[in-house]
Amino acid sequence: MPASTLSDGALVREARPGDEPAILRCIQALATYEKEPDAVVNTVERLTETLFGERPAAFTHVVERDGDVVAIALWFTTYSTWTGEQGLWLEDLWVDDAFRGRGYGRALVQTLAAVCVERGYPRFEWTVLDWNAPSIAFYRSLGAVGMDEWTTQRVTGDALARLATR
Repeated sequence: MPASTLSDGALVREARPGDEPAILRCIQALATYEKEPDAVVNTVERLTETLFGERPAAFTHVVERDGDVVAIALWFTTYSTWTGEQGLWLEDLWVDDAFRGRGYGRALVQTLAAVCVERGYPRFEWTVLDWNAPSIAFYRSLGAVGMDEWTTQRVTGDALARLATR
């Protein structure tokens, strides 16, 4: 998908090599906002492999303003056994505090919606913390519908190791 320029001159584009430090900074800022400041163990090197390696596992679109990455949307594809089709999962959406309210988040979400339509993906999904009222309101304004009957399940750490040996 080609880059697009917003009315204030900011550029929405696919991430490219060299963006990894800024992407990691945004991931860390999101973790802090979500009250998990010490949870990020990702590194620039891991991001390089994940986003730009031989077989990319995830993708990122960014908003660049005056040469700096100020917003990100990190995503990957999913697969629905029910529809037999791929979808798009938005893992992280972040806009630096100083650039909120300028439409950058909306531009990133619209860009990913366009990726879905272009590729024929029938689903565009993500999660949001139930206490994050501003984000929930933003997503509703875009037409997103909460899937309240679904809950995310996770196994990590020692529980994952135990499960793997059974």
